[in-house]
Amino acid sequence: MSTGRMAIAAALAAALALPATAQAQGSMEKCFGVAKAGKNDCQTDHSSCAGTSKTDGQTDAWISVPKGVCQKIVGGKLTSS
Repeated sequence: MSTGRMAIAAALAAALALPATAQAQGSMEKCFGVAKAGKNDCQTDHSSCAGTSKTDGQTDAWISVPKGVCQKIVGGKLTSS
């Protein structure tokens, strides 16, 4: 396969994946206070990188979970405390 065709195929694959990615993000929510130390998904009030929470259940650290699941987890909150 030529380089041009490979580029077109890659662009087409990326374009087809966009709706699925947007839909997946829309069905997720941040769940605060349940991440294990070092396993948070993104920044906290005290750090700017994923995986940098210092303690289990750190109240400003979050993980992405399917909508509705956070409220079923002991200690899970939809906002940081």
